[in-house]
Amino acid sequence: MRARSPTEMRPPRMRPLARLPVFYALAGKRVVVAGGSAAAAWKAELLSAAAAHVDVYASDPTEELVAVAAHPPLGLITLHDKPWRAEDLAGAALAVGAFDDGVQAARFAAAARAAGVPVNVIDKPTHCDFAFGAIINRSPLVIGVSTDGAAPVFGLAIRAKLEAMIPQGLARWANAARSWRPRLKPAGLSFAARRKFWEIFTAFAVTHPDREPEQPDYEAFLVATARNEKAAELGSVTLVGAGPGDPELLTLRALRALQSADVVLIDDLVSPAILDFARREAKKMLVGKTGFGPSCKQEEINATMIALANAGKRVVRLKGGDPMLFGRAGEEIAACRAAHIAVEVVPGITAAQGVASRIAVSLTQRRIARRVQYITGHAEHGKLPDDIDWAALADPAATTVIYMPRKTIGEMAARAIAHGLDAATPAVAVINATRPDETIVVATLAEIGGRLNQFPAEGPAIVVIGLVLRELYAQAQAAESAAPEAVGLYRPPLRMTSP
Repeated sequence: MRARSPTEMRPPRMRPLARLPVFYALAGKRVVVAGGSAAAAWKAELLSAAAAHVDVYASDPTEELVAVAAHPPLGLITLHDKPWRAEDLAGAALAVGAFDDGVQAARFAAAARAAGVPVNVIDKPTHCDFAFGAIINRSPLVIGVSTDGAAPVFGLAIRAKLEAMIPQGLARWANAARSWRPRLKPAGLSFAARRKFWEIFTAFAVTHPDREPEQPDYEAFLVATARNEKAAELGSVTLVGAGPGDPELLTLRALRALQSADVVLIDDLVSPAILDFARREAKKMLVGKTGFGPSCKQEEINATMIALANAGKRVVRLKGGDPMLFGRAGEEIAACRAAHIAVEVVPGITAAQGVASRIAVSLTQRRIARRVQYITGHAEHGKLPDDIDWAALADPAATTVIYMPRKTIGEMAARAIAHGLDAATPAVAVINATRPDETIVVATLAEIGGRLNQFPAEGPAIVVIGLVLRELYAQAQAAESAAPEAVGLYRPPLRMTSP
């Protein structure tokens, strides 16, 4: 097995954006709105709510626009009973037009750009320098959703989802954060301690959104910060289970750990999509351990992890599946304890659970399988382990899940058959379970090794053996009869998901 050293990963490049999401400070600034329609009224109200001084030019304003101007949300709205002119745009921060006529829309946009003013013409994306998204308002917590005009109804649906998820009371906590931040700076706390304060604040706010923030809360957070200040200055290690691959299977606790990490040490088998949820500023280091490929020595991984923690870093050791199952977590926990480094574990969805969910087969079934056994497909030397309990593996009343079986599944199947397990026992191999490139191969125990080896050795593979797979095997046989070119390949029936 070739060795390699822990290497820093280049931070992922930002993927292309249809629009740049920016939040424009408009307090006290002049904004021009041209047009008197209901759409113009809504934009004027929105701009006033952002504390802009809104000049509306409209010869025939709607009743709605007149009513909004009479009672603006915050910034003054001034109605000018006349058409707009190019000189009206001078010195404006933004310009918004509401025109049905394309010629007028183009003329307004050209005049705004000539004056150096960013422009938006409602429902005319070709004349827009910026767009208004769907807004979730928990001010000063504000969230904007944009589909770049591709599907406004979809944007509104996302907004509705977020509205349901984000309690109204978080606005009060966001306001409290704004008022407490200037008081925190002169409190003499270190950077790490201030960060700890805001973590304590956030954890409390999101679990008590309906509480009114009060002075005793601020003081309690300060006391909790002082109590944890020394720990905040010290580094820590968190072993985090990344699950089988689908980012949506991450636990909330795993997300919190990733978003607070200073450094993330990553296994090769972790799905790249998981890293999108890590704190962007965090350093990412590849400390890959893959069977039969270049791997970092465990001692090097331990040393890197401890050195970073000793430097005061919050280290996340990100592992595919669950760190406590064939993840060498015991060795890493022991190393941290020996170095007096705080260590905790965030469990993840196991690869076996991911496989079971994708093939929609329960690994335990009454009268068929009374137990499940997990075994590793290879030992430290890369070959079949010497201490496998073959009698247990050959038990027809057990479901066996084999991790990392690429090179040894053929030999393992042959020896299980030699110890009495029926060669016709159903088996399934799943490569890259729960990921977009997932492959499911269904066969008998006697055939599974040959079938699995037909596929490139890229990505994690799991093999499940047992009578609980009989129905799956029958479905695969029927599918194979209908499409002989797809021998052994299987696609589960379409499953509906909630909207």
